[in-house]
Amino acid sequence: MDIDQSITLRLKNSNQSHLLSYWDQLDHEQRSILLRDINSIDLERITEAFDEIKDQLIETSTDKNEHGETIDQLMEPIPEHLTGSVDKTSKEQLETYRREGLKAIAEGSVCVLLLAGGQGTRLGVDYPKGMYDVGLPSKKSLYHIQAERIRRLEQLANEEFNTKKATIPWFIMTSEHTRQSTEDYFMEHDYFGLKPQNIILFEQHTLPALDFQGKILLDDKHKLTKAADGNGGLYRALKTRGMLSEMEKRDIKYVHVYCVDNILVRVADPVFIGFCLDKKAECAAKVVKKTFPDEAVGVICKVRDHFQVVEYSEISEKTAQKTKSDDSGDLLFNAGNICNHFFTFDFLRDVCQNHENKLCFHIAKKKIPSIGTDGKRINKPTEINGIKLEKFVFDVFSCAKNFFVWEARRDDEFSPLKNGSGTKDTAVTCRRDLMLQHVRWLQAAGAILPPNTSKQIILADKFHDNDSNSNGIFVEISPLISYAGENLEFTKGQILQLPLKIEMK
Repeated sequence: MDIDQSITLRLKNSNQSHLLSYWDQLDHEQRSILLRDINSIDLERITEAFDEIKDQLIETSTDKNEHGETIDQLMEPIPEHLTGSVDKTSKEQLETYRREGLKAIAEGSVCVLLLAGGQGTRLGVDYPKGMYDVGLPSKKSLYHIQAERIRRLEQLANEEFNTKKATIPWFIMTSEHTRQSTEDYFMEHDYFGLKPQNIILFEQHTLPALDFQGKILLDDKHKLTKAADGNGGLYRALKTRGMLSEMEKRDIKYVHVYCVDNILVRVADPVFIGFCLDKKAECAAKVVKKTFPDEAVGVICKVRDHFQVVEYSEISEKTAQKTKSDDSGDLLFNAGNICNHFFTFDFLRDVCQNHENKLCFHIAKKKIPSIGTDGKRINKPTEINGIKLEKFVFDVFSCAKNFFVWEARRDDEFSPLKNGSGTKDTAVTCRRDLMLQHVRWLQAAGAILPPNTSKQIILADKFHDNDSNSNGIFVEISPLISYAGENLEFTKGQILQLPLKIEMK
């Protein structure tokens, strides 16, 4: 098989001629695979991307920009008039927001968009995170829980507005590695009671990994390295995979975007949506208060004339410890980003069509298995040998003219699944946080639980692993019964015993 001269020229102009170094050693099938890989990437885009980020690869002793300014000098907290908080909003106003959000859902104007490209590698499994079972008595996975919350919310909207047409389409962005297994999983579980036509899977794009000179790394002599282009790859995928057209066809006006690993996520949260509609926001972020100054979470703030997320590693200890001047004791930079966002469809379409190419790439320095200079594959590099290029979903905040922030309670809405072991963000902490929430719901409804139920759950989870719940100390309420603590009046005055599982009959 001969190489088309146009391919040779493209590679030469992009400084990627090394990709053909082993051509003479490849058989016909391997040559076909290599050519397919080369033709599938935009070499000009890769070159431009590397030119954008190459200055970031130079280690410097200062974090100053080209104007000699540090991020500490530029950061400002979000102005008060652009924020809302569940703790500072009256019950009457919260109910108004909730009804506005439910009305939009009842009208079929809301969809949810799940970022689900990640595999469960850090959890010790080789399948998508959304399929992970955190050890609940029901054995429900993250996907299962979220699907049932969608079903319950559709029911609430129908009941509230006396209709039967409330539908929340569920768009799920997978990666090359999670697409098929996710699709198979939903089919095997009969889409968890949702209509198959309302679950729309699409795949984010990949980018090759590069060395520190911008050359594409070879995964094998006939294959390029590939990695997902970050959750900010959403905007390119929406445009190129036909998802914008699909949303437009369904007359979607509002989009709730969230990440798969938060077991407490309130998908299409009507309170959050209602707040955004009331403020006429085109883009908004739900946040939680940071628990301590150096917590490993990015903060949303104002930088010059726009809003952005500043990563915790970019903020000095002195700035991180600053507190507000209102005697509350709260941190000044307190809006912890939890990857939970609202967009109007018009804003999202404008970003995809007019701004996606302008969003900056971020770099992740990695130990990347690849072909070494001696032609042998290094399966487990001992040193960092390359970079992966990513875009982040929150980078579009700077494009928004009407941006708002809504602060939720952490114990009600944020408990991520990140780690397979340890004391933070594990299956144990997720399961515990969900059960403690269900205890609070029952107590608020007037149910009578055994003394120290919450304490028993906390102590019980300290002494068993991520996979089992054999101690019998558990409380679980199906999302089909209650989305956010409602519909539990039937437990008022009831003396309930552990273990307790409340499911649909």
